[in-house]
Amino acid sequence: MKLKDCAPAPDRYAMLTGDIASAEPVSVEAIGDRIRGLREAKGISFEELSNLTGFEVELLKNIEKNAIQPQLGTLVKLSKALESAFSRLVSGVGDKLYSVTRKGTRPIVSRSTSAKGKELYTYFSMAPEVRGRHMEALMVTLSENPDGEISVHDGEEFIFVLEGIVCVTIDGDAFELAPGDSMYYLSTTPHLVAAKKDRAVILAVLHE
Repeated sequence: MKLKDCAPAPDRYAMLTGDIASAEPVSVEAIGDRIRGLREAKGISFEELSNLTGFEVELLKNIEKNAIQPQLGTLVKLSKALESAFSRLVSGVGDKLYSVTRKGTRPIVSRSTSAKGKELYTYFSMAPEVRGRHMEALMVTLSENPDGEISVHDGEEFIFVLEGIVCVTIDGDAFELAPGDSMYYLSTTPHLVAAKKDRAVILAVLHE
């Protein structure tokens, strides 16, 4: 059911998340360095990577210079083109069979920006230590997205709202999700996920 004109709801899930505000970024992962390392190791030029992904060469260069922090959908496309696991670009290569993330831990936080350099969201992986994983569980702090940049990529996504009101536009339909609401969709469907006002926090699970 579509939700319209939802007023901000109280955070009924504070007991699950603790003080989310305390998990603000401590450092930003230089994802561009990982992408450059993979591209150079495979001997792929910017022009070739542009042809494989559809991204402009200038955008790819700015990503590698960490001038632009790629969105998760962009990382999915780059991981396919570079024949690398999506999780390796997002949070590195793990070396364990399982992972426990404590509420008070402060993981490395990454950010995603628009092509204009506006911060759209920050996120951290909840299980970066697990090797060979095919899904990525992320805690994402969303900002507003007035430019309305749509994302389309391979895979599937599940989001669960923890805090704030989340606006989701998918295949032309608009939804407002409050804490406790969730959505599952194929990532090949054009979609946009953003905070309605100021910020919102979601648990997002992406499957390659």
